Amino acid sequence: MPIAQDPLSVEVTLPREDVALLTVEGYLDVDTATEFQHHLANQLHHGRRHFLLDLSAVPFMDSSGMNIILRVYQEARGLPGSVHIISPAPAVRRILDLTGVSITVPVSESVDEALERVDGLSGTPVEPEA
Repeated sequence: MPIAQDPLSVEVTLPREDVALLTVEGYLDVDTATEFQHHLANQLHHGRRHFLLDLSAVPFMDSSGMNIILRVYQEARGLPGSVHIISPAPAVRRILDLTGVSITVPVSESVDEALERVDGLSGTPVEPEA
């Protein structure tokens, strides 16, 4: 069984109970997309409604990665929830723009900006940090 040249790393943190921040590192392609999908499905299963996808350490993404992002976007909308892409690497941003994904799925420059967008959707006031 071949080992992926560039394994995918996905770190999941919970800035809030219903918000999952997935920090992705590595190539998001046909070889690694299933692992990414499993992380998202697990968070959906645990009741997360909002997904923040930090793609700053993803140098390459193919249509497999984009399809998973669009699928979780569709599923989250029905909850209702949201998906936000954070700080995509330049090559990934170009693909998102060329395919129109960045028009559908909001792109933020930081986690804080994405959380503000989540708050704007839900009408939940931002709680100051202690």
